[in-house]
Amino acid sequence: MTMPGVPAGGLNTVGQIDATNPLVFYAGQNGLEIAVALCSTHTAGAPVVDANVTYLGFINEFDVMKMLDEERDLSKLVAEQIMRKDRLVITPSTKIPDAAKMMEQHGVVGLPVEREGVVAYSVTRHDLLRARLGLGVGWGIDP
Repeated sequence: MTMPGVPAGGLNTVGQIDATNPLVFYAGQNGLEIAVALCSTHTAGAPVVDANVTYLGFINEFDVMKMLDEERDLSKLVAEQIMRKDRLVITPSTKIPDAAKMMEQHGVVGLPVEREGVVAYSVTRHDLLRARLGLGVGWGIDP
């Protein structure tokens, strides 16, 4: 099946995706501010970066809820105290099925995309599904 706007052979890599998650957190960012950003943007999670936009970790809604379950005061925490430190990043050349498999294996719904050592954007499970369907092609992220 061929859809208008989809390149011959379909979308293959993360770099061809029009990502929908521009959210990024910074190492010293306040935990309550992070929680509010996740809620107000309806975003499941985002990477944590340093001042050079180098990947440090990732915070998702489950990580924030874990802090609440532990009765931690989000206003007294910073991103580095909440984030997952495992290095789950992909590049624009990562194959879409590989990104989806990584999300499933690690129980995450978003992955940061690194370009030249810095976080360029993130893709969500929703982005991967749209790419597989060929929706949103041509909206700006070069492979």
